[in-house]
Amino acid sequence: MLENHKYAVVDIETTGHSSANGDRIIQLAIVFIENNRISNSFTTFVNPKKAIPLFIQDLTNIKDEDVKDAPLFEEIAPKVLEILQDHIFVAHNTNFDLTFLQQELKRVGLPKLVCKSIDTVEFAKLMFPNIYSYKLQDIATELHIELESAHRADDDALATAHLLLKCFDQLQALPLKTVELLHKRSFQLKSNLALIFFEVIMIKRKTYMTQDYLEYRGIPLKDVKKEPAPEWSKLAYPISNDEKNRLFQHGSLKLEERPGQYKLMDEIHHALIESKEIVCEAETGIGKTLAYLIPSVLYGIGQGKPIIVSTYTTHLIDQLITEEIPKLYDILNIRLRVAKLKGINHYIDVYRFWEHLQQEDESYDETFTIMQVLVWLTITEEGDLSELNVSGGGQLFIDKIRRTSEKKINDVKGIDFYERALRRSEHCDILVTNHSMIIMDTERETKLLGHGCATIIDEAHQMIHASISRKERIFSYTNWKYILGQFGTLDTDHLLYKLSLLNVSLSVRIRIEKLFVDIVESFDHAMGYVISTIQSYPHKSKSTKRTYAMEDLNLDKAFFIKVAKNLQTFIYSTKPYVGSAKKNIIDEQLLVLVNEWEYWLRELEIKVSEWDEIFLQDKEVEAKWLELDNRSVPGSLTIIKRPLNYQEDIKDAMAPLREQGGIIWTSGTLTVPSNKYFITSQLGLSSNIPIHQFKVESNFYKGAELLIIEDMPDIQQVSQSDYIESVAEAIVQTVLVTGGRCFVLFTSQDMLRKTVELIQDTNLLEDFMLFAQGITTGSRMRLLKSFQRFSKSVLFGTNSFWEGVDVPGEALSVVIMVRLPFSSPDDPLFKKRAELLTKNGQNPFSSYSLPEAILRFRQGFGRLIRSSADKGVFIVLDRRIDTKSYGSDFLQAIPNIPVKKVSLENIVLELENWYTNEG
Repeated sequence: MLENHKYAVVDIETTGHSSANGDRIIQLAIVFIENNRISNSFTTFVNPKKAIPLFIQDLTNIKDEDVKDAPLFEEIAPKVLEILQDHIFVAHNTNFDLTFLQQELKRVGLPKLVCKSIDTVEFAKLMFPNIYSYKLQDIATELHIELESAHRADDDALATAHLLLKCFDQLQALPLKTVELLHKRSFQLKSNLALIFFEVIMIKRKTYMTQDYLEYRGIPLKDVKKEPAPEWSKLAYPISNDEKNRLFQHGSLKLEERPGQYKLMDEIHHALIESKEIVCEAETGIGKTLAYLIPSVLYGIGQGKPIIVSTYTTHLIDQLITEEIPKLYDILNIRLRVAKLKGINHYIDVYRFWEHLQQEDESYDETFTIMQVLVWLTITEEGDLSELNVSGGGQLFIDKIRRTSEKKINDVKGIDFYERALRRSEHCDILVTNHSMIIMDTERETKLLGHGCATIIDEAHQMIHASISRKERIFSYTNWKYILGQFGTLDTDHLLYKLSLLNVSLSVRIRIEKLFVDIVESFDHAMGYVISTIQSYPHKSKSTKRTYAMEDLNLDKAFFIKVAKNLQTFIYSTKPYVGSAKKNIIDEQLLVLVNEWEYWLRELEIKVSEWDEIFLQDKEVEAKWLELDNRSVPGSLTIIKRPLNYQEDIKDAMAPLREQGGIIWTSGTLTVPSNKYFITSQLGLSSNIPIHQFKVESNFYKGAELLIIEDMPDIQQVSQSDYIESVAEAIVQTVLVTGGRCFVLFTSQDMLRKTVELIQDTNLLEDFMLFAQGITTGSRMRLLKSFQRFSKSVLFGTNSFWEGVDVPGEALSVVIMVRLPFSSPDDPLFKKRAELLTKNGQNPFSSYSLPEAILRFRQGFGRLIRSSADKGVFIVLDRRIDTKSYGSDFLQAIPNIPVKKVSLENIVLELENWYTNEG
């Protein structure tokens, strides 16, 4: 037990972020912990002597009337300072709470609080490195900590106190060696966790007990016992609707009857029995996942082989395993062996990690990430690095410890996580993988997916993107400079300098350095040439971002040939000395250095191939374009190459799976009214493969309405700034009426940014939380979670938000589509595709541009209504949906809901009426 310290867990609510700018505390709470338990608490409202901003009231539910009779901070400050003395100060983000409190103490003339501190954000990131979010509300939910009212100081302080105790428990549960390795690096942390680690070490050394962990070179890893084969009799597929009803009422879920779901189940069941290939488009609300899991699993049990389920993203894989498959257990009342298999680079190379433990850390981010990995290795069963939640800087370290070689690690049986995954995939009932694994399996001599009996391709349209990604190449100036920076020169503490430790003679080191300098100089010369060429081209847009098709730049390849030659010369000249050194080294520290050299030489070899494909190869069936931001030259320089011919790759990948059994392609959006085969033809599927469409009951969308703003200006007739003003006005009017809970979907990041900036400048939505993709920091899922946390919130997103975002219930009530989602005619990828279509005698607009936009339109609408209880308005600001002949194609692509045309002036009245009627 951790009994040597007293802790004061503090949380404050304030009118804003800066005491210096006049913001003040409105509530303060302290929870005291002694002898490893909560002993006492102190809480009070504080009168800030100013109005509480509305968004703070919304966030905290603390109103002006709550604090009007409360004491001023200067009245309670002496007591606060007194009771915090002799305690370790704890907060969930001490950088805010402690800093703000210190500033307020100084403001009222009191001395600075002198104390040690623990930041539970830092502590929790170390102890629970695989939790998705470390916001207090999220981590409280994850760890089953009660948090009645988030953003109230009393409840937040209590939840933070329980989080601290959870962190203590987790720390004490770790193996002694792990805690010792953590303590060694803990002096570089931002809070005083070193003293806690040391105390735990002392306790563990006195009461040491053996723990069930594997160990690799002194690094403890979780030992995973082999999962026994389940024992169950074969289960029959429920043929009749009565049988399905009884099945869905079995267990704890008591699922309602959905006719569309039952029809989808039957179609999949028949296809699997007959080893057929079918396409199933299932609208939101059908219950698609269970509809394919039940018949396929029952079929697999009968065959005694696994079914393969493939989806697109890591998030969807995890959602399938943690949310959907447990429902299957509940319904069928059986346990199944589930395996997850991804590409080799998803898994940790434990030897590479051990090597880095022997070296000096480069930064705080690297130190912290190493500590996270040490804890994670004691809890992970799969060694999938995507489980880790690390910082951006930490991601650079994660990339260094990925598995890149198929070579087995034989030091200790069971520590190779990739081999673990392969063994599980061979002895399972459901094998969950991603589309990339299916595409990549064609390149393996031994097929990793070669023992299934049927295949489900969920999010089927994303197989196209998976195929494109396989051959996509991205040149990044900053990434190249980072890799080149690892070598340094003979007078810096980098790889070239360390050649002396490998007994490489000075003359050879000087020659190798000269070869490396040639690389850097030729690379910088080539980049300078590219940038000067770009700057000589006229740039019409006022945007700082520029995009050019590479073929339009007419770059002289001589500059790029020189870089490639210098790279190859350096690699070929250096490799023999590194290889020779490895043969003669016994000392493990020096072996680590040699392996480091080999790793970065391999990275350079990859770069040679990348350079060749980007700068020296030109193919008709690919698009290459350059992107640059004038605000960051040359750092923002990026070149992207994408293939246009990917159908053959998909056909090759699916061929062995077709031999194994039936194949089900399924998604929510696979067709458009004007071109039923738009997606399936891109997937390379034969037109003979039947496409089945499953729609929900008509009352599913009873809470939906579509509004067309009929007097929006035509963007082709007005300036972009005038159009953005109208867009901003429509957004502001809508948000003020609806009270937030609104998605705004753009086709252009530039227009999104300018619209958000205009709205912020007007202060018309100052009481709302605005989250904007590409502006607000954080991943797509983090932005979504932040959006869900506030009722008075607006989320601005581009194409990547149009799909795979699920916000059921009242968290989302309005979707505003700024423009019909056509690809920009200036987009290099679209221009190249249009050029090829024209050559083949096709109309680029009708055969590609229009159906692509309609699909995106459907996906945008699909964000609004996720259950029959949802209510929402879909607002289209683009008049073309009403004025152009193709507008009806968009409306026919979505469910039959009321469509109304209203003016910008009357949108407020229409929305008020809708809310009154629907509320």
